[in-house]
This record gives sequence, C-alpha cells and structure tokens, in this order.
Amino acid sequence: MLIGYSRISTQLQNVDLQHDALTQAGCEKIFSDKISGTVAERPALSKLKEILRKGDTLVVWRLDRLGRSLKDLIEWMYYFEKEGIALKSLQESIDTSTATGKLVFHIFAAMAEFERNLIQERTQAGLSAARARGRVGGRPKGLNEDKRKLAVKLYHSKEHSIDQICGMMGISKPTLYSYVKSE
Repeated sequence: MLIGYSRISTQLQNVDLQHDALTQAGCEKIFSDKISGTVAERPALSKLKEILRKGDTLVVWRLDRLGRSLKDLIEWMYYFEKEGIALKSLQESIDTSTATGKLVFHIFAAMAEFERNLIQERTQAGLSAARARGRVGGRPKGLNEDKRKLAVKLYHSKEHSIDQICGMMGISKPTLYSYVKSE
C-alpha cells in the first residue's frame, strides 16, 4: 500500500501542493503535520509509523518533509529496512526499493542537512551583522524603565503578593522575575 506523508512548517504555508502530488502518485492514505521538520516527535508521523506494515511504501513529496537532519533520515531508513518498508520521494525521484534508490537517498539526505546548516550559518551571520550595527533583536520589553523599577520596588517591599503586582502592572510572573533578576 502507498501511504503519503506531508508536512508544512508554519500555518501560513499550504499543504495542497503536496497532497495533490501524493494523491496523483497513488497514495491511499495521507497523513499531515504542521510542525517544523527539526521536531522529531510529530503526531501524524507517529500515527503513520503505527500503520505502516511490511511491503508498504511511504511516499513523501520531498525528503525534507520527512526530516531535516541526516541523522533522523538515516534512522528512518534503518527502521524502514528493518520493517520491510520502502521510501519514495517524488521530487528527488528516489525509490529505496532499489539499490540505486538507497544510494541516492543517502546522497540527498546529506544534501538536505548541508542546506539546513547553510541556512543556520546565514541566519547567525545576519544576526551578528545586525548586532554590530547596534540593533538588538528579541521581544520588546513589556514595561518602560520607570514601570520596571516600580515593579521591582513593589516586589522588594513585600507589601503586595506576586499576583497583585503582576495584575497591577499587567505582566506575567516570569516577566516580573526577569525584571527582579536583572536589577
């Protein structure tokens, strides 16, 4: 049986392209996740793993839909081989039911990890360049400096409970504690 798996990383992405390709490839069932490929535990993928049986073929639109790290993809490959399950990737034209397909799988898995590492390097370089220009990333502070000092003062005075201080200032407990810690 051909069973499809699709994955998108964000709610803004659309899974239709993958579903159409998997349906056209003859998949009888399709499982979908909306989660990053770097997350190992994915609900639909876990359910899919329970359903796959010897002789089945897992079909993905691209290898990076199954996993972004070489280690994860190779672990999946070992699992598939042990269970007698084939893997087919439509975009890379990989079919691990053949020796050539297995070789090509390992080459493309290495390339997927290389691409992920390049993205991380570019992101870090961009952040470093922004910091060098004086830009600070992250979330904006919840309170201005005067209100932060007041919240810390109220905390140290011990006249109000943590819940009262947070309610008055409109902040969460972790935010209050981070203000106290930074003072």
